[in-house]
Amino acid sequence: MRTKFSAQACIQHLSKGLLPAVAAALFTSSFTGCTSLTQPINGVPAQRLPKQFFPEPKADLVPVDVSILSVEPPRDYQLSGGDILGVYVEGVLPFVPPDQPPGPPPVNFPDADSTLPPSIGFPIPVQDDGTLSLPLLEPLDVEGLTLDQVRDAIRDAYIDEGILVSEKARPIVTIIRERTYNVIVVREDTSGGSNSGYIKGSDQSTTGGLVKLPAYQNDILHALVETGGLPGLNARNEVKVLRASNADKRKRAEFLRAFWQQQEAASLDPCVCPPSLPDDPAILRIPLRVKPGVVPELTAEDVTLQDGDIVYIESRDAEVFYTGGMLSPGEHMLPRDYDLDALQAMAMAGGSIGGSANGGGGGGGLGAI
Repeated sequence: MRTKFSAQACIQHLSKGLLPAVAAALFTSSFTGCTSLTQPINGVPAQRLPKQFFPEPKADLVPVDVSILSVEPPRDYQLSGGDILGVYVEGVLPFVPPDQPPGPPPVNFPDADSTLPPSIGFPIPVQDDGTLSLPLLEPLDVEGLTLDQVRDAIRDAYIDEGILVSEKARPIVTIIRERTYNVIVVREDTSGGSNSGYIKGSDQSTTGGLVKLPAYQNDILHALVETGGLPGLNARNEVKVLRASNADKRKRAEFLRAFWQQQEAASLDPCVCPPSLPDDPAILRIPLRVKPGVVPELTAEDVTLQDGDIVYIESRDAEVFYTGGMLSPGEHMLPRDYDLDALQAMAMAGGSIGGSANGGGGGGGLGAI
């Protein structure tokens, strides 16, 4: 025997079972924090956005070969202004009367931090114009010469002037002290003493000072090694070099003057956005991380430092991302040298991905979606 039900009775029968289920789902969603049912968001999926809305990827950058930051020294040391030589010429330097035997040459020991061996002779400096002044001779041009070449030049000069005969002309030439270059290194990556925290923007506090670099070590790599090594994670991926020459100073002054004139002209028109400060062409910027296969085009002159040059390591601006909603609200720092996806960012935000957010009673992480 079959019992017949009307359509209205069927609807009433089904509604009695569905209403509790819908009510339970809404009640559960109110605790999980899910608002996708009650407050849907109209948005564009991230994969549909054009590339200009995304920053350049970081993970595909590789460190540069640090050897490009140094200069290759010559096989034999070449003299220039500022070098101090040890010179001994028997019978002339020092002067000895013909009826007396010559005395032994003085021995000079280098400073504790020097790599030079002990030297022999009286100290004679090479002048700024590259000349060497010796008794009874006109100044000798020794710019760019080696020690062996200078010894031969001194011997030939005394023989040509008739002061010494070839059999007794045996000068000794050594180097007592190498010339040095005074370079200023300014670093913003070591002032905090720790990489655990960050400051949004840059606090502009710096460390560093004056560094004396010997000849053929006056390059960017040696300047960094003398002041703590290569830049750390708190620094930008670049090294800035400001030259001390007057020509470069004039270029920087003209560049800033032209920029502020543009700013002043733009401020007169309310519809014109003032231009941002472009890179200063008088400042050399050397990248420390590049894309694979890219080699920075640097010459020996680019990495060589002269007196008064400034090496500047600038701290990086804090790049942050924010969490909220079903995750614990907060501000978190982005890594400098690699990219984050959504799952890694949620894990970095702290707590369990499937746990509950602090406050608001809403569920957190993927388990609440």
